[in-house]
Amino acid sequence: MLKGAVALLVLAVVAMFTSISVQQGCKDATQSATHLAYFPIRDMRRSVALIPQKGQMMAPDTGSVPTVGRERILDRELEAAHFVNPQAADDSSVARGQRKFMRTCVPCHGAKMDGTGPVAALFMPPPDLLAEMTRGRKDGYIYSYIRTGGIVMPSYGAQVTPQEAYDLINFIRYMQKTSPR
Repeated sequence: MLKGAVALLVLAVVAMFTSISVQQGCKDATQSATHLAYFPIRDMRRSVALIPQKGQMMAPDTGSVPTVGRERILDRELEAAHFVNPQAADDSSVARGQRKFMRTCVPCHGAKMDGTGPVAALFMPPPDLLAEMTRGRKDGYIYSYIRTGGIVMPSYGAQVTPQEAYDLINFIRYMQKTSPR
């Protein structure tokens, strides 16, 4: 008798705080106990908005290393002195560099690498890549110019991967050896 009274009392309490239907059974009771109720007004005008721009942004961890973003070269000459091209200047690298040069660099530098591309007439002409001045530049200097840009050249870091830049350097050095000016 005591067990029946306790069960009836529990059923009455559950019925008061939840809406148990015959068809849904205890499913409605568990949902009402585990899910939070929505606010009666759920439109965008009267809801609370969190504005991340006005909040406090946490600084990145001191041990973190960025995996995306722009390469930062602070001193081009210092970086050029320590740069070593990891890609060997073999025939396949030169061929890949030539293909990338024809797709990306010809509009400004021209097919003859003399800075007379079709875009060069509209802006300041780029330097002759086979000239003595460019021959004297180190590979790291050319790499940093390709990836981060310079005075005349825009940054091609998004269009040219580091591997493609190594191949471009190998192609430019190959052309400087085979067709001097």
